[in-house]
Amino acid sequence: MLHPLYPDQVRKISGSFAFVEHRFLHDGFWADLDHDQLLLYFFLVLVSDRFGLSYYSYDKICTLLRLSVDDYIEARNTLIEKELIAFDGRLFQVLPLPEHPKLTINEPLKTDEQMEKNDPATVHQLIAKAFGKDHEDD
Repeated sequence: MLHPLYPDQVRKISGSFAFVEHRFLHDGFWADLDHDQLLLYFFLVLVSDRFGLSYYSYDKICTLLRLSVDDYIEARNTLIEKELIAFDGRLFQVLPLPEHPKLTINEPLKTDEQMEKNDPATVHQLIAKAFGKDHEDD
């Protein structure tokens, strides 16, 4: 039987209660999310009430998590697509875990739009051009 390292310092729950099922790690939900998605998901779990509800605004979330609005939107939309959260424009709800994670499937990039969004070299080139730098000068 395991015993606490510090028996006089065992955590007690005295207020709201946040939990994440072990399945989140063991069934592949963790591995399928990127850093921003994990950060937003765990934040929403932490701040939600017993029904999984949270009223935090996007600007407060971005400030607390140090996310840009673009990164927040991408993370939020991915969590919605993966059915981990619901959002009605003002209210978040952390949902029960689906039976299986909706895994991200990386498709080959074909269009300029896909390259501009997902190819690091193309993104770097666009940024360099925007600042008037020749990408070969780096």
